[in-house]
Amino acid sequence: MKQRTPLAVTILTLFVLLIIFFYMFVQSSAFLSSPFFWGMVLITVIVAMINQALGDLIENEQFKKLDDEEKREYLAVKNTPYFQRLYKAAFKKQTASEEKDILIDHGFDGIMELDNQLPKWWLGLFYFGVAYCVIYLISFFLTDFANPIKEYEDEYKMQIAAVDEYMKTVPQATLETAEYSADNIEEGKELFQTNCVSCHSDGGRGGIGPNLTDNYWINQVEPSLYKNIFHIVWDGSPNNPSMRGFGKNGELTGNDIEKIAAYVYHINQEQAPITPAEGGAAPQGTEANWEKQQ
Repeated sequence: MKQRTPLAVTILTLFVLLIIFFYMFVQSSAFLSSPFFWGMVLITVIVAMINQALGDLIENEQFKKLDDEEKREYLAVKNTPYFQRLYKAAFKKQTASEEKDILIDHGFDGIMELDNQLPKWWLGLFYFGVAYCVIYLISFFLTDFANPIKEYEDEYKMQIAAVDEYMKTVPQATLETAEYSADNIEEGKELFQTNCVSCHSDGGRGGIGPNLTDNYWINQVEPSLYKNIFHIVWDGSPNNPSMRGFGKNGELTGNDIEKIAAYVYHINQEQAPITPAEGGAAPQGTEANWEKQQ
Protein backbone atom coordinates (compact mmCIF):
# COMPACT_ATOMS: atom_id res chain seq x y z
CA MET A 1 0.00 0.00 0.00
CA LYS A 2 1.15 3.49 -0.81
CA GLN A 3 1.73 5.84 2.10
CA ARG A 4 -0.40 9.00 2.07
CA THR A 5 0.60 12.59 2.69
CA PRO A 6 -0.30 13.82 6.22
CA LEU A 7 -3.26 16.19 6.48
CA ALA A 8 -1.13 19.04 7.91
CA VAL A 9 1.26 18.93 4.93
CA THR A 10 -1.65 18.88 2.47
CA ILE A 11 -3.30 21.88 4.14
CA LEU A 12 -0.01 23.81 4.26
CA THR A 13 0.64 23.16 0.56
CA LEU A 14 -2.87 24.27 -0.42
CA PHE A 15 -2.55 27.36 1.78
CA VAL A 16 0.68 28.38 0.00
CA LEU A 17 -0.97 27.87 -3.41
CA LEU A 18 -3.94 30.00 -2.31
CA ILE A 19 -1.61 32.81 -1.26
CA ILE A 20 0.17 32.67 -4.63
CA PHE A 21 -3.15 32.62 -6.49
CA PHE A 22 -4.62 35.58 -4.60
CA TYR A 23 -1.41 37.61 -4.78
CA MET A 24 -1.25 37.23 -8.55
CA PHE A 25 -4.82 38.47 -8.92
CA VAL A 26 -4.83 41.20 -6.25
CA GLN A 27 -1.13 42.12 -6.69
CA SER A 28 -0.74 43.18 -3.08
CA SER A 29 -0.94 41.66 0.38
CA ALA A 30 -4.29 43.41 1.02
CA PHE A 31 -6.13 40.11 0.45
CA LEU A 32 -4.77 38.82 3.79
CA SER A 33 -7.35 41.00 5.55
CA SER A 34 -10.17 39.97 3.21
CA PRO A 35 -12.91 37.72 4.64
CA PHE A 36 -13.27 36.20 1.17
CA PHE A 37 -9.69 34.91 1.30
CA TRP A 38 -10.09 33.40 4.75
CA GLY A 39 -13.43 31.93 3.68
CA MET A 40 -11.62 30.21 0.83
CA VAL A 41 -9.00 28.95 3.29
CA LEU A 42 -11.72 27.56 5.55
CA ILE A 43 -13.45 25.79 2.64
CA THR A 44 -10.10 24.38 1.48
CA VAL A 45 -9.35 23.02 4.97
CA ILE A 46 -12.80 21.41 5.21
CA VAL A 47 -12.45 19.79 1.76
CA ALA A 48 -8.95 18.55 2.68
CA MET A 49 -10.29 17.04 5.94
CA ILE A 50 -13.16 15.32 4.08
CA ASN A 51 -10.69 13.94 1.53
CA GLN A 52 -8.45 12.73 4.36
CA ALA A 53 -11.38 11.01 6.10
CA LEU A 54 -12.39 9.25 2.90
CA GLY A 55 -8.78 8.22 2.36
CA ASP A 56 -8.65 6.79 5.89
CA LEU A 57 -11.72 4.63 5.19
CA ILE A 58 -10.22 3.29 1.96
CA GLU A 59 -6.87 2.72 3.65
CA ASN A 60 -8.50 0.72 6.47
CA GLU A 61 -10.30 -1.50 3.98
CA GLN A 62 -7.11 -2.14 2.02
CA PHE A 63 -5.16 -2.77 5.22
CA LYS A 64 -7.54 -5.60 6.20
CA LYS A 65 -6.68 -7.41 2.97
CA LEU A 66 -2.94 -7.51 3.73
CA ASP A 67 -1.27 -10.56 5.26
CA ASP A 68 0.55 -10.31 8.61
CA GLU A 69 3.99 -9.66 7.06
CA GLU A 70 2.66 -6.91 4.78
CA LYS A 71 0.83 -5.33 7.72
CA ARG A 72 4.05 -5.23 9.80
CA GLU A 73 5.97 -3.64 6.92
CA TYR A 74 3.22 -1.11 6.28
CA LEU A 75 2.95 -0.08 9.94
CA ALA A 76 6.75 0.19 10.26
CA VAL A 77 6.85 2.61 7.34
CA LYS A 78 3.79 4.52 8.55
CA ASN A 79 5.30 5.03 12.02
CA THR A 80 8.37 6.66 10.46
CA PRO A 81 8.15 10.50 10.56
CA TYR A 82 6.86 11.88 7.27
CA PHE A 83 9.84 14.06 6.38
CA GLN A 84 12.28 11.29 7.28
CA ARG A 85 10.29 8.96 5.05
CA LEU A 86 10.27 11.59 2.31
CA TYR A 87 14.04 12.01 2.54
CA LYS A 88 14.64 8.27 2.31
CA ALA A 89 12.29 7.97 -0.65
CA ALA A 90 14.08 10.79 -2.47
CA PHE A 91 17.45 9.01 -2.23
CA LYS A 92 16.29 5.43 -2.13
CA LYS A 93 18.48 2.82 -3.80
CA GLN A 94 17.05 -0.42 -5.14
CA THR A 95 18.18 -3.77 -3.86
CA ALA A 96 19.48 -6.39 -6.30
CA SER A 97 16.11 -8.17 -6.33
CA GLU A 98 14.26 -4.89 -6.95
CA GLU A 99 16.61 -3.99 -9.78
CA LYS A 100 15.95 -7.37 -11.36
CA ASP A 101 12.22 -6.61 -11.47
CA ILE A 102 12.72 -3.28 -13.27
CA LEU A 103 15.51 -4.35 -15.60
CA ILE A 104 14.85 -3.69 -19.29
CA ASP A 105 16.66 -5.69 -21.93
CA HIS A 106 16.84 -3.92 -25.29
CA GLY A 107 17.57 -7.28 -26.86
CA PHE A 108 18.88 -6.17 -30.23
CA ASP A 109 21.81 -4.13 -28.90
CA GLY A 110 22.54 -5.95 -25.65
CA ILE A 111 22.08 -2.81 -23.54
CA MET A 112 20.47 -3.30 -20.13
CA GLU A 113 18.87 -0.41 -18.22
CA LEU A 114 16.76 0.14 -15.12
CA ASP A 115 13.21 1.43 -15.43
CA ASN A 116 13.59 3.66 -12.35
CA GLN A 117 10.81 5.86 -11.07
CA LEU A 118 11.44 9.61 -11.08
CA PRO A 119 12.68 10.97 -7.73
CA LYS A 120 9.94 12.25 -5.44
CA TRP A 121 11.61 15.65 -5.04
CA TRP A 122 11.69 16.01 -8.86
CA LEU A 123 8.04 15.05 -9.19
CA GLY A 124 7.11 17.47 -6.40
CA LEU A 125 8.87 20.38 -8.10
CA PHE A 126 7.34 19.42 -11.44
CA TYR A 127 3.77 19.35 -10.11
CA PHE A 128 4.31 22.60 -8.22
CA GLY A 129 5.69 24.18 -11.40
CA VAL A 130 2.67 23.03 -13.41
CA ALA A 131 0.27 24.43 -10.79
CA TYR A 132 2.20 27.71 -10.66
CA CYS A 133 2.21 28.05 -14.47
CA VAL A 134 -1.56 27.50 -14.64
CA ILE A 135 -2.17 30.18 -11.99
CA TYR A 136 0.34 32.51 -13.67
CA LEU A 137 -1.23 32.21 -17.11
CA ILE A 138 -4.75 32.75 -15.76
CA SER A 139 -3.69 35.84 -13.79
CA PHE A 140 -1.60 37.19 -16.69
CA PHE A 141 -4.50 37.15 -19.14
CA LEU A 142 -7.28 38.11 -16.70
CA THR A 143 -5.47 40.70 -14.59
CA ASP A 144 -2.62 43.22 -14.87
CA PHE A 145 -0.20 40.84 -13.15
CA ALA A 146 3.27 40.94 -14.81
CA ASN A 147 1.96 43.42 -17.40
CA PRO A 148 5.03 45.53 -18.32
CA ILE A 149 2.95 48.54 -19.42
CA LYS A 150 0.95 48.58 -16.18
CA GLU A 151 4.13 48.12 -14.13
CA TYR A 152 5.75 51.02 -15.99
CA GLU A 153 2.72 53.27 -15.40
CA ASP A 154 2.65 52.40 -11.69
CA GLU A 155 6.39 53.05 -11.38
CA TYR A 156 6.02 56.32 -13.26
CA LYS A 157 3.21 57.47 -10.95
CA MET A 158 5.31 56.57 -7.91
CA GLN A 159 8.24 58.57 -9.25
CA ILE A 160 6.05 61.59 -10.03
CA ALA A 161 4.56 61.40 -6.53
CA ALA A 162 8.05 61.19 -5.05
CA VAL A 163 9.15 64.23 -7.08
CA ASP A 164 6.05 66.18 -6.00
CA GLU A 165 6.71 65.27 -2.37
CA TYR A 166 10.34 66.34 -2.74
CA MET A 167 9.32 69.63 -4.34
CA LYS A 168 7.10 70.39 -1.36
CA THR A 169 10.06 70.27 1.00
CA VAL A 170 13.05 71.30 -1.13
CA PRO A 171 14.23 74.90 -0.52
CA GLN A 172 13.21 77.17 -3.41
CA ALA A 173 15.43 79.82 -4.96
CA THR A 174 14.56 83.44 -4.18
CA LEU A 175 15.78 86.71 -5.63
CA GLU A 176 18.41 86.83 -2.89
CA THR A 177 19.63 83.23 -3.22
CA ALA A 178 19.28 82.59 -6.98
CA GLU A 179 22.58 82.13 -8.79
CA TYR A 180 23.47 81.66 -12.42
CA SER A 181 24.72 78.19 -13.33
CA ALA A 182 25.44 76.82 -16.79
CA ASP A 183 24.10 73.47 -15.54
CA ASN A 184 20.59 74.99 -15.52
CA ILE A 185 20.60 76.13 -19.16
CA GLU A 186 19.15 72.98 -20.75
CA GLU A 187 16.35 72.60 -18.21
CA GLY A 188 15.75 76.33 -18.42
CA LYS A 189 15.37 76.02 -22.18
CA GLU A 190 12.67 73.35 -21.76
CA LEU A 191 10.80 75.52 -19.26
CA PHE A 192 11.17 78.52 -21.57
CA GLN A 193 9.67 76.50 -24.45
CA THR A 194 6.69 75.61 -22.27
CA ASN A 195 6.00 78.97 -20.62
CA CYS A 196 7.63 81.81 -22.58
CA VAL A 197 7.83 80.94 -26.27
CA SER A 198 4.26 82.06 -27.04
CA CYS A 199 5.26 85.69 -26.40
CA HIS A 200 9.04 85.78 -26.85
CA SER A 201 9.26 83.22 -29.71
CA ASP A 202 11.80 80.48 -30.19
CA GLY A 203 15.26 81.36 -28.96
CA GLY A 204 13.95 84.57 -27.35
CA ARG A 205 13.96 86.46 -30.68
CA GLY A 206 10.80 88.34 -29.64
CA GLY A 207 7.26 88.61 -30.94
CA ILE A 208 4.40 89.74 -28.74
CA GLY A 209 7.04 90.19 -26.07
CA PRO A 210 10.40 91.94 -26.52
CA ASN A 211 13.57 90.49 -28.00
CA LEU A 212 15.53 88.91 -25.14
CA THR A 213 18.80 88.55 -27.02
CA ASP A 214 19.72 92.24 -27.39
CA ASN A 215 20.87 94.73 -24.74
CA TYR A 216 17.71 96.86 -24.73
CA TRP A 217 15.36 96.28 -21.79
CA ILE A 218 12.00 97.79 -20.87
CA ASN A 219 12.37 96.78 -17.22
CA GLN A 220 15.65 97.39 -15.43
CA VAL A 221 14.79 96.83 -11.78
CA GLU A 222 17.98 95.07 -10.63
CA PRO A 223 21.64 96.00 -11.08
CA SER A 224 22.64 92.63 -12.64
CA LEU A 225 21.04 91.07 -15.70
CA TYR A 226 20.54 87.63 -14.13
CA LYS A 227 18.81 89.06 -11.04
CA ASN A 228 16.75 91.33 -13.27
CA ILE A 229 15.46 88.39 -15.29
CA PHE A 230 14.60 86.45 -12.13
CA HIS A 231 12.80 89.48 -10.69
CA ILE A 232 10.66 90.06 -13.81
CA VAL A 233 9.72 86.38 -14.23
CA TRP A 234 8.81 86.16 -10.54
CA ASP A 235 6.92 89.46 -10.11
CA GLY A 236 5.93 90.31 -13.67
CA SER A 237 6.48 93.58 -15.54
CA PRO A 238 5.25 96.85 -13.99
CA ASN A 239 5.26 98.36 -17.50
CA ASN A 240 3.53 95.53 -19.37
CA PRO A 241 0.59 93.68 -17.78
CA SER A 242 0.93 90.92 -20.40
CA MET A 243 4.10 89.82 -18.61
CA ARG A 244 2.52 88.30 -15.53
CA GLY A 245 4.34 87.20 -12.38
CA PHE A 246 4.86 83.45 -12.83
CA GLY A 247 6.35 83.02 -9.37
CA LYS A 248 3.96 85.34 -7.57
CA ASN A 249 0.99 83.58 -9.16
CA GLY A 250 2.30 80.14 -8.20
CA GLU A 251 2.67 78.99 -11.81
CA LEU A 252 6.40 78.34 -11.45
CA THR A 253 8.60 77.55 -8.48
CA GLY A 254 11.65 79.55 -7.51
CA ASN A 255 13.88 76.76 -8.77
CA ASP A 256 12.10 76.74 -12.14
CA ILE A 257 12.54 80.49 -12.50
CA GLU A 258 16.21 80.15 -11.58
CA LYS A 259 16.61 77.79 -14.56
CA ILE A 260 14.63 80.03 -16.95
CA ALA A 261 16.76 82.99 -15.88
CA ALA A 262 19.89 80.94 -16.60
CA TYR A 263 18.68 80.20 -20.13
CA VAL A 264 17.67 83.81 -20.87
CA TYR A 265 21.00 85.06 -19.48
CA HIS A 266 22.76 82.53 -21.72
CA ILE A 267 21.05 83.62 -24.96
CA ASN A 268 21.59 87.27 -24.07
CA GLN A 269 25.20 87.21 -22.90
CA GLU A 270 26.75 84.07 -24.34
CA GLN A 271 25.19 84.03 -27.82
CA ALA A 272 25.07 86.62 -30.57
CA PRO A 273 21.90 88.76 -30.54
CA ILE A 274 19.22 87.98 -33.11
CA THR A 275 18.85 91.19 -35.13
CA PRO A 276 15.71 92.32 -36.97
CA ALA A 277 17.45 91.35 -40.21
CA GLU A 278 17.71 87.80 -38.87
CA GLY A 279 14.08 87.66 -37.76
CA GLY A 280 14.47 89.20 -34.33
CA ALA A 281 12.11 91.84 -32.94
CA ALA A 282 13.23 95.45 -32.94
CA PRO A 283 14.85 96.69 -29.72
CA GLN A 284 12.48 97.97 -27.02
CA GLY A 285 13.31 99.99 -23.94
CA THR A 286 16.68 101.54 -23.21
CA GLU A 287 20.18 100.17 -23.48
CA ALA A 288 21.28 98.55 -20.24
CA ASN A 289 24.56 98.76 -18.40
CA TRP A 290 24.50 95.68 -16.19
CA GLU A 291 26.86 94.86 -13.38
CA LYS A 292 29.22 92.02 -14.31
CA GLN A 293 27.87 88.61 -13.33
CA GLN A 294 29.85 87.11 -10.47
